[in-house]
Amino acid sequence: MSKGKKIFLIILAIIVVLIVTVVGIGAKFYTDVSSAFDKTYEPVQREKKLDNQRETPVDLTKQESVSILLMGIDTGDLGRIEQGRSDTIMVATISPEDNQTTVVSIARDTYVEIVGHGTQDKINHAYAFGGAAMSMDTIQKYLDIPIDHYISINMKGLKQLVDAVGGIEVNNDLTFSQDGHDFVIGKTKLDGDAALAYSRMRYEDPNGDYGRQERQRKIVEGIAKKALSVDGVSKYQSILGAVESNMKTDMDFSTMKTLALDYRGAFNTVKQDQLKGEGFMQDGVSYQRVGADELTRVQTELKDQMNIEN
Repeated sequence: MSKGKKIFLIILAIIVVLIVTVVGIGAKFYTDVSSAFDKTYEPVQREKKLDNQRETPVDLTKQESVSILLMGIDTGDLGRIEQGRSDTIMVATISPEDNQTTVVSIARDTYVEIVGHGTQDKINHAYAFGGAAMSMDTIQKYLDIPIDHYISINMKGLKQLVDAVGGIEVNNDLTFSQDGHDFVIGKTKLDGDAALAYSRMRYEDPNGDYGRQERQRKIVEGIAKKALSVDGVSKYQSILGAVESNMKTDMDFSTMKTLALDYRGAFNTVKQDQLKGEGFMQDGVSYQRVGADELTRVQTELKDQMNIEN
């Protein structure tokens, strides 16, 4: 399985695994899963004047190409209870026509126009200013593609998911210490607290925030691997408890079920990409500026995936 495919399975593993498993297990499991995902449903009010807005919402029943904004929110980390910021940002475009999915990671410090706020700032501040709706609008204008749906999970949820599956194992490639935890090179077992510490470090990493993003992907990969196991499925109630308390999405259970069951062919080929910029300082604050050629490259890639004319 490719690295990109593992990363995407991580993001949607809980949705896909639990919903697909419903087919073979029975009424109680179905009721538990649908009830949990009903609690994650949180629709958004979007900006309606964006140039690249769809004329009509995407129709999954027709297997149209769809894009999903995936966000990891820092609320719940270190006792934070405020609105939070989207410290992990990925855009997944899924095309049944091409049987392919593309996942693009965006650095949280990327300098962009915050749509609806009248400022330029770090892209992760859009969530702090206006929640999922402002994040979707900002990224939609920046990447010049429709952003159809979102899924977010906070850091407290990440911790609870690791504990819910009984801990995870990651293949660590850097020795470091963070928040009272020591990490050595090689296979490393993590509980929820250790997973948060592992995901948080970036200043000792020679790759900076890009290295931190890679460790976050390893954590979610570990969660997916355990959730897909027989042992993981047996712990589905604990997993659902973590999901319903910490995940939000504008997709209702019926929509997620359609995505999980009817779009499976598009998950067979998954391409991973990273929108890369150069660091700069402004008013004592560090940002990432993405060059015009790099931005155009990623925009074209995603438009091709969604069958949108450039």
